[in-house]
Amino acid sequence: MQEVLIVEDDPMVARCLQAAVDADPDLRVAAVVGSCAAAEAWLAGAPTPLAAALVDLGLPDGDGVSVIRAVRERHPRAEAMVISVFGDEEHIVRSIEAGAGGYLHKDAGPLEVAGAVHALLAGEAPMSPGVARRVLERLARQAVAPARAAEPPSPLTPRERDVLDGIAAGLSYREIAAREGVSIHTVQTHIKGLYGKLAVHSKVEAVFEAERCGWLPR
Repeated sequence: MQEVLIVEDDPMVARCLQAAVDADPDLRVAAVVGSCAAAEAWLAGAPTPLAAALVDLGLPDGDGVSVIRAVRERHPRAEAMVISVFGDEEHIVRSIEAGAGGYLHKDAGPLEVAGAVHALLAGEAPMSPGVARRVLERLARQAVAPARAAEPPSPLTPRERDVLDGIAAGLSYREIAAREGVSIHTVQTHIKGLYGKLAVHSKVEAVFEAERCGWLPR
């Protein structure tokens, strides 16, 4: 059973998210909190390992981005997914930089939410179509930007580069493992190495940073 934390201050939305998670036999709501302070306190004393956190960005006592950072710091193996009314580039990029691995609009239905949680835990990066489009537009702008001064050589090993290419192509851990002829555990080990070398906390952020450094093919 995968434990899911819900961070949402709107009672109606919180109930909908809780119902979506509880309806899935493989997921269980670990807690529902409505503020940054409550989320960070729960994360600091969580009684069981956390699998994922569904985080709203507009919380009454601050920005949900701080909660995403707390998830990554307190529970490094857990994934964080934004569920918010905000779909502008600034909120998307800040969330990804903080470590969010997925991003859904609040109009997502129960089946979409549960499916996105499973996709997130499987190594994918679930996003609402509008969010994914903004991410692609940002990458496209970076791709056509004027050439910068020579970048330092990539510190990634050949296998880490192969795994990074798979992430950029939208492949899951299982698909990357099959393509490379290795185990999922080996893929996760390479991804951990990638995160350390790129100083990032999520798959989407790794692609952003590698693209910025010129380590992905245009």
